[in-house]
Amino acid sequence: MLKKMGEAVARVARKVNETVESGSDTLDLAECKLVSFPIGIYKVLRNVTDQIHVITLANNELKSLTSKFVTTFCQLRELRLEGNFLHRLPNEVSTLQHLKAINLSRNQFRDFPEQLTTLPALETINLEENDIVGERPWPCGPCSSSLCPPFPEGFTGHRRGAPGSDLHRPEGKGELSGLRHLGTGH
Repeated sequence: MLKKMGEAVARVARKVNETVESGSDTLDLAECKLVSFPIGIYKVLRNVTDQIHVITLANNELKSLTSKFVTTFCQLRELRLEGNFLHRLPNEVSTLQHLKAINLSRNQFRDFPEQLTTLPALETINLEENDIVGERPWPCGPCSSSLCPPFPEGFTGHRRGAPGSDLHRPEGKGELSGLRHLGTGH
């Protein structure tokens, strides 16, 4: 058991060092058996956090993300969190103003993460294989069911162009005007 744990820690350290040494804009910690984001990584990456635009934490055992994670990596363009045990996102996700894509598939979401509705650059949300319930706010027409998602109460949508291209909340409380793909299929 300790040997496996040591190997996992070494794998994470190696991946973090590769990111720092190469000056890469990507941090890939997929399949590292993480139950939380390692606190020590904040210190190691402190001088390059603004340069990291893509983080992959796919296929780990994460139950939550902390506000520190989101505020530390504030320049993210893509966040891949598929295959974890997440059921909500921290409120600080709404500060990721450059985020273009987020993959939350194969998690445990029951509600649409409303923090995502405030992100102006967001183009792709993948929530496939979650247990989100709700009614579709527009007729599906010719699109596939995976592109006609259930949204939180109060959302409206107009089908002009790509699915999700004109989704908004009443009273301007949040817009998904840049959204081009929203996967919610099972």
